[in-house]
Amino acid sequence: MGQKIHPLGFRLGATQSHDSIWFAQPIIYSKNIKEDKMIRYCIVHYILNTINGSLEFDVDISGYGIGRIKIQKRIDRIKVIIYMGLPNLLKEEVKAQRIEELKTHVQKKVNCVNRKIKLGITKIANIYRDPHILAQFIAKLLLNRISFRKAMQKGIELVEQADTKGVQIQIAGRIDGKEIARVEWIREGRVPLQTIRAKIDYCSYPVVTIWGVFGIKIWIFLNND
Repeated sequence: MGQKIHPLGFRLGATQSHDSIWFAQPIIYSKNIKEDKMIRYCIVHYILNTINGSLEFDVDISGYGIGRIKIQKRIDRIKVIIYMGLPNLLKEEVKAQRIEELKTHVQKKVNCVNRKIKLGITKIANIYRDPHILAQFIAKLLLNRISFRKAMQKGIELVEQADTKGVQIQIAGRIDGKEIARVEWIREGRVPLQTIRAKIDYCSYPVVTIWGVFGIKIWIFLNND
């Protein structure tokens, strides 16, 4: 039997660092994890529903998406860094207003009575090197009823243009509306999952379609450290 392990957890301490950095006593450890999950959910929900809804129709949204959300906690402060592929939202005249609105939204959902929240938005230089943004792009294609093979091939082409060494894309579910769910995947280049020093970025992304829930998994081999 093949033994599966999460590609990022397997490389912690070698080529991968934690997305959440804080210390907590065992009695409140689970509470902090739940708080991190709520912060990430609030940010993603706000951006998808508020910001995307206010974009003009002539804007190319193919590269829009949210990458990683990193959280650093102290006793009196929570620092959140959002990595995004949204260049139009990073204009100086809009950036401060968006961050303030987002901060207010998060404070309403999370109990931050004695702590300040500091939000920062960082633009991802090469957006298709990030598997989260690529997965969101493929999900949009599937929602528009584009063939899964065309969607995966388009994803491969975008990653190849982003100066990577390899990529693997996997889609699972009732593909094309078939009654029996199956898994389809495609790989281009090298994806050495068993090599710890290989810097591999990974993402698992669910998307709800008219045929049910599809699962998209993406592995991107960036380089050797």
